[in-house]
Parts: sequence; structure tokens; C-alpha cells
Amino acid sequence: MTAKEQLRNRVECLSEDEAREALSLLEAGLGRDSVRPFFERAPLDDEPVSAEEDAAVAEARAQVERGETVSLAQARRELTG
Repeated sequence: MTAKEQLRNRVECLSEDEAREALSLLEAGLGRDSVRPFFERAPLDDEPVSAEEDAAVAEARAQVERGETVSLAQARRELTG
């Protein structure tokens, strides 16, 4: 039995909700942002922010405003050696 045949058989056993979730995962893997659906369904972070974290976020935003950023390509080069 081919992989596609096995997949079809398993799909037939899914509930409608399970099929919807499986479709979402398949679509995510076929070119859409594969992480976005998980973030969209994640609960909000309701932990309080410490003064240290708040200061770090403020500094990061200030750096962006001053143009102190690097491109994704440059960050990859620096991280991979």
C-alpha cells in the first residue's frame, strides 16, 4: 500500500474536527507559515513582566528606532560561523 493510500485510509477514520486540524497542519507544511497556526491558538501569556524584562524590551525598541538592526542573512552568517 502506498503512502497516499495509507493516508486516505487514515483520513476516513478522522472526526470532522480532527480532519480540520489535520488539514490545517498539512496546509501549514505546504508553503504557509508552519508556526503561525500554533501561535494563533496559543493562550495569551498572562505572567507579570518584571522591571528587568520591561527595561530590556524598551532598550530593544530604542535600538530598532535608531536603526541598530541586522538583516536575517547577516544574523545567519554570524550564527553559523
